[in-house]
Amino acid sequence: MKAMILAAGRGERLRPLTDTLPKPLVELADKPLIVYHIERLAEVGVTDIVINHAWLGHKLEQALGDGSRWQVKLHYSAEVEALETGGGIKQALPLLGDKPFLVINGDVFIEQLPRIQGRTLSDASALVALRHHQAYLWLVDNPTQHPEGDFALADGQLSIEGESKLTFSGIGLYHPSLFDDTPQGRFGLAPLLKQKMAVQSVAGEYFGHLWCDVGTPERLYALDAQVRAKQLRD
Repeated sequence: MKAMILAAGRGERLRPLTDTLPKPLVELADKPLIVYHIERLAEVGVTDIVINHAWLGHKLEQALGDGSRWQVKLHYSAEVEALETGGGIKQALPLLGDKPFLVINGDVFIEQLPRIQGRTLSDASALVALRHHQAYLWLVDNPTQHPEGDFALADGQLSIEGESKLTFSGIGLYHPSLFDDTPQGRFGLAPLLKQKMAVQSVAGEYFGHLWCDVGTPERLYALDAQVRAKQLRD
């Protein structure tokens, strides 16, 4: 399985930290956020990883190199204009191939990678999850900054209508065909997913492990203290 880490955002809410540093290189417990993702992907055997970038993207390439220090192969998809999430993934499709692939937001922290219906991430488990769907998303409890949630989850099916909505974690499994009828250039992922939910083409499950959208300095500092405390306990 291949994976893509979304790293092209400007990180406005994390300023001034992101004035001179791309958001995924902001450190948490003395380690760049994006390195946690790379390490966890390597642990489960996902070693072909695409990273898109825009703002200060050259610093990402300089810091991460070819990925050999983590026993992975890193590929870069440079964006010369703002493509949003959907456009960024579509531009990277030639690097991702024709099989289902995993996408992770570069500005979230997770203590471990999700599983697919109890199975470890793999091409085989992805094919099972996407047998009748084009996307498979992991949802988390609504954080305080997003109490209304995003999508409803019922019997493994996602929809935009329903009570007790959960928040999209920024982690999803996608079949390349999801992007077949999308435009070149800039477009958002959320409208595309909502369109596919209307025809019951998006499945998913709940992810109950530690997850944080590291969107502001305050959340970063609070999470830093939490991660350091856990490291001391372990």
